[in-house]
Amino acid sequence: MDTENIKIQIKTFFGLEQILAEEIKKLGGRNVEIKNRAVNCEGDLGFLYKINYSARTALKILVPIHEFKAFNQHQFYDRLFKFEWENFMDVDQSFSIDATVNSETFKHSQFVTLKMKDAIVDYFQEKFKRRPNVETRNPDIKFHLHIDRELVMISMDSSGDPLFKRGYRREQGEAPINEVLASGMLQLAGWDGKGNFLDPMCGSGTLLIEAAMIAMDLPAQIFRKRFGFQNWNNYDADLFAKIKEFRINRVRQFDGKIVGYDIDARMLNAARMNVEAAEMDDVIEIKKQNFFDSKKELFPLLMVFNPPYDERISINDDDFYKKIGDTFKTHYPNTLAWLISSDLEAVKKIGLRPSRKIKLFNGKLETRFLQYEMYEGTKKVHKLEENK
Repeated sequence: MDTENIKIQIKTFFGLEQILAEEIKKLGGRNVEIKNRAVNCEGDLGFLYKINYSARTALKILVPIHEFKAFNQHQFYDRLFKFEWENFMDVDQSFSIDATVNSETFKHSQFVTLKMKDAIVDYFQEKFKRRPNVETRNPDIKFHLHIDRELVMISMDSSGDPLFKRGYRREQGEAPINEVLASGMLQLAGWDGKGNFLDPMCGSGTLLIEAAMIAMDLPAQIFRKRFGFQNWNNYDADLFAKIKEFRINRVRQFDGKIVGYDIDARMLNAARMNVEAAEMDDVIEIKKQNFFDSKKELFPLLMVFNPPYDERISINDDDFYKKIGDTFKTHYPNTLAWLISSDLEAVKKIGLRPSRKIKLFNGKLETRFLQYEMYEGTKKVHKLEENK
C-alpha cells in the first residue's frame, strides 16, 4: 500500500455528507468528493489515523485495495484467489467480511461473502499450508466487499468497530440518537461551542456529550481503545501517538453552559452515568425539569433535541407538539431551536413555521430535522403563523 497517497472512502448517514466533507477538508483531505452516504478523498497514512481519531460524522473509514469486474461466481472466486492477500494480512490473523451487494449476477450477499472467505482461506492454504481464521465478533482484519452490478471493490476497514461507538455510553434509552447522527445534527444546527446549549428532553444524554465534545474540541474517539488500522502490517505506532498528542494539545476551555432536562428518573440516571463515563460532570448539568414548565435561563441559547417517540413515553402527539410550540413562543424568546421528528403530521401542531427542514434518517426511520426561530414580541410570531 502506498502510504503517501491513499485513496479513502468515508461512510456516513444520509444528509450528513456535506458536514463530513467539510470536516475532512479541515483535517487536510485531498480531492474531497461527496457521494451518497459517503465522502471520497485522498491522504497519507497520518491523515488516515487523524480522521479515524477526530472526524465526528464518519461511521467507518475504508481503504480500497482491489477492484475488478466479474460476470459470474467463477470469475469472482478466481480473481480473489489470485490476489496477493499476504500484503494485507498475516496467516496468523483472523478476518471478517461485510458486504454490500447491488447486482443481478450476485444476488445474495451471504453467498458472495462465503465465496470471498473461501478464496482467501484457499490462497493461504496453497501458499503457506496454513489457514487464517474467520472471526466475526472481534477480527484482527475487517474487509469490506462492495459489488455494484459487475464491479467488485474490496476495501480494508481501518476503523474496526463502527465509529459511532465512541466508548462513553454506559446506558441508553429506548430510542437513543446514534452518536454520529447527534454530532451531525449539532453541526447542521451551527453549534460551535460559543454561547450555551440546552437539550430540553435529553434522554440518555448523547446530544449533551457530543455538544460538549464539539465545544471543547475533543477528538471524537478520545475514549476508544482500539482501531482496525492498528492490526495492519504497515501500522506506525509512533506516528499515531504523535497525532493523538497533537490533537489533545488543541483541546480548549469552554466557558458556556450545557444543560439537559428530562422528567423520566430512569433517563436522568442513564444520562448522568454516561456524562460521568465521558468525564464531563463539570461541563454538563442535568436537571429534573419539565420543559413545558421551564423558562429561558441561558443567553444566548441554542436548543437541539429529539422529542420522545411513542415507545418511550405515552404521549398524545398532537397535544405534545402543540405544547412544544406554546413553550417556544411564551418562554423562549430570541432562541434558535432545532428538533428531529419522524411524525411529520404532528410537528405541524407546533404552530410555528420551520425556517429550515433537513431530511435525515434515525436508523431506518425517515425524519425531518426542523429549525424554529423565536423572536422577541408577538408581532413576528403572528407573522410566522400567518405565512403558514
